[in-house]
Amino acid sequence: MSFLVPSRGAKIPLSIIVLVLCGFMFIVLLYTERISLMSSSTSSSNVLKLKSCPRKDISSKPKERIQEEKVREEKVAEEKIREERSQNMDVVDDRFEFDPEECNVAAGKWVYNSSAEPLYTDESCPYIDRQFSCTKNGRPETDYLRWEWQPDDCTIPRFSAKLAMNKLRGKRLLFVGDSLQRSQWESFVCLVESIIPEGEKSMKLDQKYFVFKAKEYNASIEFYWAPYIVESNTDLPVILDLKKRIVKVDSVKDRSKHWEGADILVFNTYVWWMSGIRMKALWGSFGNGERGAEALDTAVAYRLGLKTWANWVDSTVDSNKTKVFFTTMSPTHSRSADWGKPNGPKCFNETEPVKDKSFWGTGSSKELMKVVSSVVKHMATHVTVINITQLSEYRIDAHTSVYTETGGKMLTAEERADPMRHADCIHWCLPGLPDTWNRILLAHL
Repeated sequence: MSFLVPSRGAKIPLSIIVLVLCGFMFIVLLYTERISLMSSSTSSSNVLKLKSCPRKDISSKPKERIQEEKVREEKVAEEKIREERSQNMDVVDDRFEFDPEECNVAAGKWVYNSSAEPLYTDESCPYIDRQFSCTKNGRPETDYLRWEWQPDDCTIPRFSAKLAMNKLRGKRLLFVGDSLQRSQWESFVCLVESIIPEGEKSMKLDQKYFVFKAKEYNASIEFYWAPYIVESNTDLPVILDLKKRIVKVDSVKDRSKHWEGADILVFNTYVWWMSGIRMKALWGSFGNGERGAEALDTAVAYRLGLKTWANWVDSTVDSNKTKVFFTTMSPTHSRSADWGKPNGPKCFNETEPVKDKSFWGTGSSKELMKVVSSVVKHMATHVTVINITQLSEYRIDAHTSVYTETGGKMLTAEERADPMRHADCIHWCLPGLPDTWNRILLAHL
């Protein structure tokens, strides 16, 4: 094959030159575009990297994520509050169902709740007098602890220790009365003391004046021994001979100094007036003894004593600062014929409340109930009367019976075997019925 080589001096056609130049320029253009595309790709990659850096910075969060976390934290806080309310203040909602003006706590029935457990026991609470410690004293059955009072037309909130102490924060609660009032005081202390740390509570016991203090709440729950409320010659030491007891119906002066300044006062007096004989009433000094006393019908003496108390309340208590309560009589059950057992040994071995709603035993005086109502009605100071008599009438099963002590000594086996003589059908076991009284008291607070 031979190559054609143009001879020297021969001219190249213009069309060929144009084609060669166009081809060369096209190649250069392709090369330049490739370089540009590579550079653009590299620049774009760098830009993307720069923009992604803030997303890797954990200190900077999108607004949506911040909002989600805030909502989640608020839900956790709300759940914690609800849990605390459920555990410690579970009665707050219930109490709105209780209207003291509308709710008649005296009308209702006792309902057995097999799952009910007391908020304390006579083993767990160190402040219960041995006189009221039925389980510790050997009472074999505990059904009396599982009856709950249910009024006909309302609901009584359950007792909440946390709620009670919050209501008592910075306050003095003072119970005044006899041993039945002391059992209500012990009940209240036992209902709340478990939520107070050991180093934050104290108890001071005097002959007549007992003070439980809760430092964290700056609160005190107190009891003052005054079985007649007014003065008498038998407060301490107690005169066992009923015929020698004298009531000074015109004075509370020697004891009322301990009542002043209390934020909540709860009074009660009844059993000591029911001696079965006329009361010896005195005006003035005890110096003349029985010669200066006059025998009066019980209802008359009771009215005179309560009027003296009412005068003290009206002249001393500031109702804007102090709430005053009067708890009605605590019934006794020493005559089993009252509930259909003529030959029964009083309240001994009773394990259920009376079911008859019309039941009213001989251990309660409607005459004295009317005296309380009449005196309070004419007082200038508002006094809330808490009627615990009717609901307590049914509880023939809740007394200390033979599971108690007398004269500071436990009953012997021989004494327990003779309940007609030795069964105590006046006082109540703790825990027990007085817890219901305090449940009603707290609802009124």
